[in-house]
Amino acid sequence: MNGDLLALSADALVVIGLLGATLGVCGLYRMPDLYTRLHSASKAGYLGLVVLLVALVTTKDGEIIAKSALIAAFLVLTAPVGSHALARAAYRRGESPRDRERGSDGGPEEAEGAAEAGRR
Repeated sequence: MNGDLLALSADALVVIGLLGATLGVCGLYRMPDLYTRLHSASKAGYLGLVVLLVALVTTKDGEIIAKSALIAAFLVLTAPVGSHALARAAYRRGESPRDRERGSDGGPEEAEGAAEAGRR
């Protein structure tokens, strides 16, 4: 009985982890600019993978649990650093966030125009 519950919880965690990773991939396709795509990929993908690693912990094998913990620790350290490095490189290259309401990139020319319109 207890083994069945453990197997069922592991299966549920695998499904939740796959859904999280899939949402991260869908976010890469659906988001309008690099920064929101980067956010989607780093957050949803990371959380999906961590849930899959938690599903591995249900095996109760010490070696698998240790490897899962090391992988999770590696992801905690590298995912934010990698996302930050990519966003910083894009910012330095001049990539500006897209403004959803106006359908533009929200560059400095449009910000000045909006400020002038507000003064009138």
